[in-house]
Amino acid sequence: MRAIRLASLALGSVLAVAMAAGAQAEPIKLIGASQFDENHAFTKTMRKFEELVKACYAEPVEFQMHLNSELGLEKDYFAYMNQGISVDYAVVSPAHMSTFSKMAPLMDMPFLFRDEDHWRKVIDADALKPVADDILKKADVRIIGYAGGGTRNVFANIPVSNMEELKDLPIRMQGAPIWTRVFTALGAAPTVIAYNEVYNAIQTGVIKAAENEAAGVEQMKFYEVGPHLSLTKHAITVRPLAFSNKTYQRLPAELQKCIDEAGTEAGKVGREIESSQDSEKLKALEDKGLLETVEFTERDKMLELAQPVMKAYAEELGAGDVLDRINAIE
Repeated sequence: MRAIRLASLALGSVLAVAMAAGAQAEPIKLIGASQFDENHAFTKTMRKFEELVKACYAEPVEFQMHLNSELGLEKDYFAYMNQGISVDYAVVSPAHMSTFSKMAPLMDMPFLFRDEDHWRKVIDADALKPVADDILKKADVRIIGYAGGGTRNVFANIPVSNMEELKDLPIRMQGAPIWTRVFTALGAAPTVIAYNEVYNAIQTGVIKAAENEAAGVEQMKFYEVGPHLSLTKHAITVRPLAFSNKTYQRLPAELQKCIDEAGTEAGKVGREIESSQDSEKLKALEDKGLLETVEFTERDKMLELAQPVMKAYAEELGAGDVLDRINAIE
């Protein structure tokens, strides 16, 4: 009996080890989300992230991406990441982080970057790290990379090429207060209107202009009511690739390292994709005769007038030093 009992215990131990080994072999599962399809720059950025993590980490990792707003919108993804549920990684606009982090909107300020070269240097220098640190502290979400690269311009139903033509121009602004403040300082007449009402607002004469990236102008067919695109280049987008810190802390240290490295590299790829797509979309619209680009001849004046407003706003956010560091990058 004793021999049988020992044999049973031994068999049980072998089975327990086998089961433990099997459990260890189960791949870690990470869930991503995108408002868009596979062709969008944000989705491509996340696909690159997945690819790089798999190449870096020795153990199996299973990625599941939910596309086309299946899990809601970016603001929902960020809330899920904060709670450590449903979504582990996503590209999210800084505007959706402002509920948690007062500093987050700095990344979305107009005229934050002098030009595309300055934008690249700021990101490469990690000048936005204090903002990312604040987001991690307040929202428990890590910023592991920076996508973006869309250039925002003014589109209108009349040509706008200088400060005089911009003066008193009824123009739609997004909801963040800094946008209204800056365009008021530029002499325009900004008003906040819901994004899905912009087309009708221009068509009916409520406003004459709005601002957006080429992708938005194309998708919403804004060129039909605002065929004159003024190259104000007043903003270049920063779109953080975010990862739930609650999920991150549960992962093995080696996988955490791979996620950090993959996020940085995927962000670079995302910036190249979006910045190139932006110029391509703009050229395609112009080549089809759907849009006329108008050179804005006094952009330096815009920058000059915007600076004091930006400085004051950055101080309100507790990010004055961050703005100073960004401005100091040549």
